[in-house]
Amino acid sequence: MATPETTIDEKAAARDAQSGLIVGLVCYLLWGFLPLLFHALQDVGAVTIVADRTIASLFVVGAILLLRNRMSEVAAALRDPQTLRSMVISSVLLAANWLIFVWAVEQNQVLEASFGYFINPLVNVAIGMVLLGERQNPWQWTAIGVAILAIVIQAVGVGRFPWIAVSLALTFGFYGYFRKTAKVGSASGLFVETLILTPLAIAYLAYTFIRDGGVGLHADPYHFFLLLLTGPATAAPLLMFAYAVQRLRLTTIGMLQYLSPSIAFLLAITAFGEPINPVRLLSFGLIWLSLAIYSADSFMRRGRAA
Repeated sequence: MATPETTIDEKAAARDAQSGLIVGLVCYLLWGFLPLLFHALQDVGAVTIVADRTIASLFVVGAILLLRNRMSEVAAALRDPQTLRSMVISSVLLAANWLIFVWAVEQNQVLEASFGYFINPLVNVAIGMVLLGERQNPWQWTAIGVAILAIVIQAVGVGRFPWIAVSLALTFGFYGYFRKTAKVGSASGLFVETLILTPLAIAYLAYTFIRDGGVGLHADPYHFFLLLLTGPATAAPLLMFAYAVQRLRLTTIGMLQYLSPSIAFLLAITAFGEPINPVRLLSFGLIWLSLAIYSADSFMRRGRAA
C-alpha cells in the first residue's frame, strides 16, 4: 500500500522527468539548429568565429558561475595538476571540434558534419574498448561493423575519405573521454577550457586587426551581434544538458542525442541545398541501422538490469 510520502515522491520524480525531457528536447533542438548561426557568419571566417565564440563563452559561463557562487569549483580545478592536465587536452580537442564544425558549415559540408555526429556514439564505444578495456557483445560488434561499412560507403559517395565526419567524431569522442577523467562540472569545465583558450583567441584576433588595419566585420552591428550570440548559444545547451541528464534515464538521453544530427541533416538538404546522391543516402541508412541496433541492445540490457 502506497503511503502519502511515497505518492509525493513519485509525483516529484514524474515532474522532474517531465521537466528534464522538455529541457533535454530544447537542448538538442538548439544544438541541431546551431549550423544556422554559423552559416549566417560564414563571411567572418572559421578561425575568427571560434576565437569570438571562445571569448564570448568565457564571459557568459563566468557570469553564470558568479551568480551561482560556484567559482570555487574553477579554483579547485586549476589547483589540481591532474585535472588541469586533462582540461588542457580537452580544451585543445574542443577547439579542434569547434573549428572543424564551423569550417564544415562555411564550406557547405553540413551533411558530412551530421554524419560525424551520428557515428560519434559508436566512436565512444570504440574508445571504451581500446582505452578502458570494455567488452562488447555480438550485437554491439554488429553495430560497429555496420558503422564501418557506412563510413566506407560514405567515402565512395563523396569521392574521398570523409575526414570531416571522422574528425568530428574522434575529437568529440576523445573530448568526452578526457572530460570524464577531469573532476569538474560541465559549466565549470567549460569555463576552464575557454579560459585556457582565451589567450590564443585574443592573440589571433589582435593579429587579424593589425593585419587588416581595423576590426573588420566586428564593426558591422549585425555580424558583431551574431558573434556575441555564439557565447549563449554555446553555454545554454550545455547547462540544459547538465539539467536534463540529472533527471532522465541514460536510455532517454541516448535517444535524444540523435535529434541534433537529424536536424542538421535536414538543414543540409533543405535550407543549405547540399546535394545527396543515392550512395551517400545508403551510408546514412546504414548508420541509422547501426544506431538502431546499438540503441535496442542498450535498452534491452538496461531493462534486464533493472
